[in-house]
Amino acid sequence: MGNTPSKSGSGEELVKTTLFEKEPSGITYRIPALIYLRHSHTFLAFAEKRSCPSDHDAKILVMRRGALQDDGSVQWSSSQELSTACLPNHRTMNPCPVYEKNSKTLFLFFICIWGNTTECRQVITGKNKARLCCVSSSDDGQTWSQAKDLTESVIGETVHKWATFAVGPGHGVQLENGRLIIPAYAYYVPYRCFSFPIPFTVYPRALSIYSEDFGQTWRIGKMLRKKSCECEMAEIIDHEGRSHLYCNARHTGGHRCEALSENSGVYFDKPHMAPELVEPPSGCQGSVIGFPAPEFVPNDDAESKACGTSLLSPDTQTWLLFMHPTNKSSRRDMGVYLNRSPLHSSGWDRPRIIHNGPSGYSDLAYNGDKDQFSCLIECGKESELEQIAFMSFTLNDVMQTGSKK
Repeated sequence: MGNTPSKSGSGEELVKTTLFEKEPSGITYRIPALIYLRHSHTFLAFAEKRSCPSDHDAKILVMRRGALQDDGSVQWSSSQELSTACLPNHRTMNPCPVYEKNSKTLFLFFICIWGNTTECRQVITGKNKARLCCVSSSDDGQTWSQAKDLTESVIGETVHKWATFAVGPGHGVQLENGRLIIPAYAYYVPYRCFSFPIPFTVYPRALSIYSEDFGQTWRIGKMLRKKSCECEMAEIIDHEGRSHLYCNARHTGGHRCEALSENSGVYFDKPHMAPELVEPPSGCQGSVIGFPAPEFVPNDDAESKACGTSLLSPDTQTWLLFMHPTNKSSRRDMGVYLNRSPLHSSGWDRPRIIHNGPSGYSDLAYNGDKDQFSCLIECGKESELEQIAFMSFTLNDVMQTGSKK
């Protein structure tokens, strides 16, 4: 099965390749994660396989390999279950891959949850049933190690202050200084009464799980000082070469939550709402990725055309792309937002809609060789649970309809 990226920036829908599709038996695939391995021109697409759409009926992670061809198409292998990415009597959820360039090791983080315990039950009782787990691969995902339960070594006693937690879902990132970042969130319990959380005081807050030794050991950062749930992170390099770690998190207040870290994810300063990035009422996961700001931007908006060229962003060497449903009342109309000034709180352009209709979770990847973006999205005609599709597009595709407000 192949996928050829759109050659047009005219606003027409991009070509989709269905990688995971709901089965007549009720088996449903949810929670996409995507990573592009530049050295081997390979995409790895991950998802949860569930016996039905419900979170508590998740079973195991599945993966498909995509080989990028010279003509830009992608040839996909059949789906395989990741049989080592599990713990006995637990269900596996929230795939979150990251590639470590120095040791050429691919890490796949996930959580394992006891039986069919729901997130809601954990929040109400204050009793965490989630485990932080990881498998690794030294051959680009062809074979995987046995699962490691990292809960005790990474989270330790802090886990008793959490009702539950999760990673991502979506991709992690390796910073220029080599640090590995896994985005995460935890339901912090500030007060208990007879071991139970005091009602309405428990809410999620985003944080990072990071490694300074190429993935040998991991630590947790400090949580955002604002309600923030499923998140992804991206590194922004400013014009002086300094690194800033950007966090974009799910929120229930109608808009996304953003924050910046100046110490590579140990803690995040001044979390705030992003007025241009709308959320449906209950929120939805979204994906963000950083990429090198182009020196020249072809076919930019009218203002840039009048100048003849579009120059580098004045404050950063990095631009951001963010993907998320754009409808403020329901999970519909998947859009891609561009930010050319990511250190400023209102830098987002209008979104380019890449799927009209039901849309859910997503994950972005960047191919620096071809200057091209790819994504996995939950989408469908009647429901976003119908399929997980793969798409590719260029910066020009996004900018055609994504000029400034």
